[in-house]
Amino acid sequence: MALRLHNTLTGNNDEFISQTPNLVKLYTCGPTVYNYLHIGNWFGYIAWDILVRVLMANDYTVERVMNITDVGHLTGENEGDANNGEDKLAKGARREGKTAWEVAQFYGLDFVNKIDQLGLIKPQHIAKATDYIPQQLELVRKLKNKGFTYQIDDGIYFDTSKFPRYADFAHLDLMALRAGARVEMNPQKHNASDFALWKFSPNDEKRDMEWETPDDLLEDSSKNTEDRKLIMGFPGWHLECSAMAMTLLGETLDIHTGGIDHIPVHHTNEIAQSEAVTDKPLSNFWLHNNHLKVNGTKISKSLGNGYTIDDLTARGYTPNDYRMFVLQTHYRSEGNFTFENLTAAQNRLRNWRNIAAMRHQTHDTLRDDDDKSTDKGTISLYATSQALLEVLNNDLDTPAALVIVDEAFSRLTHAPLADIHQHAFIELLDTIDQTLGLQLLTTTPDVSDDIKRLILKRQQARSSQDWKTSDKLRQEIEKSGVTIRDTAHGPVWEYLG
Repeated sequence: MALRLHNTLTGNNDEFISQTPNLVKLYTCGPTVYNYLHIGNWFGYIAWDILVRVLMANDYTVERVMNITDVGHLTGENEGDANNGEDKLAKGARREGKTAWEVAQFYGLDFVNKIDQLGLIKPQHIAKATDYIPQQLELVRKLKNKGFTYQIDDGIYFDTSKFPRYADFAHLDLMALRAGARVEMNPQKHNASDFALWKFSPNDEKRDMEWETPDDLLEDSSKNTEDRKLIMGFPGWHLECSAMAMTLLGETLDIHTGGIDHIPVHHTNEIAQSEAVTDKPLSNFWLHNNHLKVNGTKISKSLGNGYTIDDLTARGYTPNDYRMFVLQTHYRSEGNFTFENLTAAQNRLRNWRNIAAMRHQTHDTLRDDDDKSTDKGTISLYATSQALLEVLNNDLDTPAALVIVDEAFSRLTHAPLADIHQHAFIELLDTIDQTLGLQLLTTTPDVSDDIKRLILKRQQARSSQDWKTSDKLRQEIEKSGVTIRDTAHGPVWEYLG
């Protein structure tokens, strides 16, 4: 089955074909590192991890860039004007009594550590905006030379009226946008939709993060003489992604991902400034994940519902429990987090781990795997691996993938261990791990030989109806972290808790 993805650019589930055979150039909008990421942020990053895994399962090599925004993302975005307000890094620095550089380093490192904890495939390039200032300035320079910029008191802006396709991507009504603005428009801006490429530092403020504005970017550079005070500045949020994406991946990407909140402003502005320079599509596919709510409400600081991964861990949940929770919702559907839902995901994962542990118990059988290769159950296991990839190839349909695994595992729990084809079973587990990232194989170790001997002794005691010895042996076995599930076909050990 061909891989089809919902392309925001066309509004359709399009068949994905990369520009270069077997190679995908993928850009993911990363975090602004002024605080810990909350579960709503991770909702999207887990979705894009599934995208990477599915691409790899379709024999693509993925060259991926994820940015870390460590400057230039202004708080005005929350009020409807991303060109104004305080830099979020500066806000974090003031909150913690540190420099913006220290805040960015701390929360940037925490983000990378959480990538590992959640089992996400790490991008080849995790690019910090502050490491690409020259490339961003060069992009402004190219835009200025092509006549797309103008300068006002607080910075250099992109003139959206000179890019006729500006409203197309997000289907914007620019007149309504101006009329419905929640904050008063900067009177110096030519159009309500114009956005800052390079912001000037306030004259009365020394910023932690600021760089000299090159003379040739200024409209009246003739006045920029040696005795004139340097004009310091910093990049606009949108500029950073375009510069890093095109520097590391080239002028046209295969896939660009982000949240649906990026569509009307951030990604629209990325497209405008990039394509104004190159006259080429910035990306052939655009994928966007929906929001995650908590108890049916938007995540907000005032409600105190912006739970972090560490908050979940403190309550007894693992990062993999949260991953399972995310997989239960399609990435384009609005998610709703409750602790009841998370507990259900945790229980589902525990059940899957116990079933995965059955592979350690299938080798002590009298029938060889080769003799079981044509069994209906064995064929079903092989077919499940294929079915799993097919539903994921349908726009990353993780809820349907979980149902397929549940059905296959349900059949296994009712089958005698002697009838399970070990190779086919392990291949299915490997497919689940490779595509869904649940680490079933690595988190389900075998029990020791001593425990296996106790399990055998207990079964012998049960056969002799020596229930006292059987109960005693069960208690001894459970000290090792596993328990026994007695079935009509014999005992099966499972993990406790």
